[in-house]
Amino acid sequence: MASTSELKIGQKLNEGKTKEIFELADQSGLVLVQSKDQITAGNAARKDQMEGKAAIANKTTSCVFKLLQESGIKTAFVKQHSDTAFIAAHCDMIPIEWVCRRVATGSFLKRNPGVKEGYRFSPLKMEMFFKDDANNDPQWSEEQLLEAKFSLAGLTIGQCEVDIMNRSTVAIFEILEKSWATQNCTLVDMKIEFGVNVKTQEIVLADVIDNDSWRLWPAGDRSQQKDKQVYRDLKEVTPEAMQMVKKNFEWVSERVKLLLEHKANGRVVVLMGSTSDLAHCEKIRKACISYGIPCILRVTSAHKGPDETLRIKAEYEGDSVSTVFVAVAGRSNGLGPVMSGNTAYPVINCPPLTPDWGAQDVWSSLRMPSGLGCSTILSPEAAAQFAAQIFGLTDHLVWCKLRASMLNTWVSLKLADKKLQACSL
Repeated sequence: MASTSELKIGQKLNEGKTKEIFELADQSGLVLVQSKDQITAGNAARKDQMEGKAAIANKTTSCVFKLLQESGIKTAFVKQHSDTAFIAAHCDMIPIEWVCRRVATGSFLKRNPGVKEGYRFSPLKMEMFFKDDANNDPQWSEEQLLEAKFSLAGLTIGQCEVDIMNRSTVAIFEILEKSWATQNCTLVDMKIEFGVNVKTQEIVLADVIDNDSWRLWPAGDRSQQKDKQVYRDLKEVTPEAMQMVKKNFEWVSERVKLLLEHKANGRVVVLMGSTSDLAHCEKIRKACISYGIPCILRVTSAHKGPDETLRIKAEYEGDSVSTVFVAVAGRSNGLGPVMSGNTAYPVINCPPLTPDWGAQDVWSSLRMPSGLGCSTILSPEAAAQFAAQIFGLTDHLVWCKLRASMLNTWVSLKLADKKLQACSL
């Protein structure tokens, strides 16, 4: 524990097969998650020490949680503290492992004879397992989970909470699946756990996500697997075999850093016909920034200075940076159509409509001459979202933010409905 000497370590709150949880005496509501060098399989039926595993696992978990947090997923992770430990929000853990599968393999095949290995689940296959080592973590149904009526940190786990964890598991898997695809790796399946934040009573992704948590097949080829299954499959644990397992874990911990890197670059260029539309355009820029997309504001009028409009357009066509143009012009919108007719880049009309002539003005954005392909979106935030969806086709980090935003919108509606029902009773 020398690496944590600067922290005031309190009592040990919990200890598992691969980690220990310590209270932080001077930081209320936070804990230290300390990884161990132990590697296990079959509920610790096989158990070995793998020197350096704690640091490898901690590095992997920290990168994965950073990716998920930057995407917008709520997690218990706060920050990496040392090579082998990270700081997290103190959570009461929900004793369920949520397993999400894209490809049929492993225990699923044993429990479902007749299904061939490699069967692809679309939509994803969800399973739950109750954490009970004495009974080998039995599979549970949703009904069993609801009937258990777990109460953690003052929150009773009911239908709303189960639905949130279910939906969150799918989103988390899809974000990591999309990210690993940039490294030509198939995320085959994954297990995660949730906890209830003791301070906020929110359900958040907790525990760890490391190379013990998933199956990962480079190029979709099981023979190249890089996850803990290699250790599970060992007929004999020898120093040479353990070195091979460690190399696989190190391979994953190095690749996982790359998941945080943009694979493409892009920008949104907002063209406004007048600075009177600046407030409208600032909403577009703010929304773009939330997706991690640079946004540039320019002023030009296709009616009053078409040559200048085309000159500004040309500034953004010769530097190989993918660009989406957003035309902000009310009244008679010539800006969007002129841009669309003179660039191969996407153009979005986002006219700031006024109460007096808005119903008439919008037709200049909607009814285009033939050969023009610009779309029209009235909400500035929605225009930015559409631009993000375009960039998300080639930039997984933008796509991940969009996916997390979908989840968070769904969760907020679910919680609002729960609150309203409680008020109505």
